[in-house]
Amino acid sequence: MKIRIATYNIHKGVSTLRSMPRVHALKQALASMEADILFLQEVQGRHDKYQTRHAALWPEVEQHRFLAGESHHSAYGMNAVYDHGHHGNALLSRYHIASSSNHDVSDHAYESRGILHCVVQAPAAEVHCYVIHLGLFARSRRRQTEALIEAVDKSSPPGAPLIIAGDFNDWTNQLSHTLRDRLGVTEVFDEGLPARGFGGYLRRISGRGPQMRPARTFPAALPWLRLDRIYVRGFRIESAQVLHGGVWAKLSDHAPIVASLELRQ
Repeated sequence: MKIRIATYNIHKGVSTLRSMPRVHALKQALASMEADILFLQEVQGRHDKYQTRHAALWPEVEQHRFLAGESHHSAYGMNAVYDHGHHGNALLSRYHIASSSNHDVSDHAYESRGILHCVVQAPAAEVHCYVIHLGLFARSRRRQTEALIEAVDKSSPPGAPLIIAGDFNDWTNQLSHTLRDRLGVTEVFDEGLPARGFGGYLRRISGRGPQMRPARTFPAALPWLRLDRIYVRGFRIESAQVLHGGVWAKLSDHAPIVASLELRQ
């Protein structure tokens, strides 16, 4: 079984400058990815002010339902709630979503964070999908990573195919080693690293293997920081790429990652 997936922080469907609605253009851009499963962060479930000010540009239904359209199923995990609305994570899936649950992993009063867990009924297997958006502070991210590991251990069978994707805010790449060791996952850019060069040679003879670095995804106009990740278990990674430049620089402050996977038998 082959599937195409993507992760994208959509910045609540508004532009980074002047906060102008980009939801309709965003829907077209997501469709162009041709992804079977999309892991989305900063999805606006409701925003009364945008709905009032930009009625012609703002969909009447929740963003996750609007972006899913007729081609995908959707699930939403509400994290941040305020007087005029709320936002959180969402999963869009071409396949049936058998179940979904949202786990609150907020670490303090100033950031509302959650893990959206969905069981997707793909053609060849049930795939456990986790959409995540970690905090801005390193200590919070470490505690939230522990909460993620605990959630995965409790909610998915050992060895079950799984995908963890989202905005990890882990620009110093401190969390990948823990996730690899504790969950047996691989980051989608791990297997595509060049092994040549003197630096690679020194790492091989010292037994350290290639230096593993996630892709640069922020800011979208000129990606520099490594914030967004896709970790998988039970899949072979066929390809992975960051979509940036052109239209992607206008839709969000993050660039999306798209990966093609094949289920291991």
